[in-house]
Amino acid sequence: MGTASTKKFIKNNAGSLTEEPALLTSAGAADANKIPALNANGVLDASIINSKTTSAGAGDSGKVVALDGTGRIDSTMMPVGVAADTASITASENLAAGDFVNIHESTGAKVRKADATSAGKEAHGFVLASVTSGQQATVYFEGTNGAVTGQTAGPVFLSATPGTATATAPSAAGNIVQRIGFALSATSINFQSNDPIVLA
Repeated sequence: MGTASTKKFIKNNAGSLTEEPALLTSAGAADANKIPALNANGVLDASIINSKTTSAGAGDSGKVVALDGTGRIDSTMMPVGVAADTASITASENLAAGDFVNIHESTGAKVRKADATSAGKEAHGFVLASVTSGQQATVYFEGTNGAVTGQTAGPVFLSATPGTATATAPSAAGNIVQRIGFALSATSINFQSNDPIVLA
């Protein structure tokens, strides 16, 4: 049985009146025909409304969609082709949430921090979660990087500080100038990759 409420109801049990508690949560089929009760938040528990925050495929048919811990619909709930433009790529160094990253060849595709001090390390995307070297990083190729700090609204460029953006384009010989989007606030950059220019 699921979690019982302190509230009870009278039930006709083969001609006898008996008390039965309402349920705050459901344990599944064993709780068929029980009366649900609102939980401490004044809403029905997810186990009662049969909701999920992620989908495992056809086995979750008929479930109610619930927002995940970030307050969004998980990409596994979306139809094929309707999701963020991402790829899972092995990190060749530790990455921090919000880093702009470069995809390079090293016995297969790998991802590292983009760096305006070196030609060939232009930004191809960004990550929203920290990743340890050797682990899989989810690389976003478009959209809003909301894991940045210290930005000023306006155009932003790849910085000479690896993985970061700056409002001032690098100017030293050998640096690359790559506009990577537009800062919407101190903590948000709309990413748009442009071709890098190597300075002489």
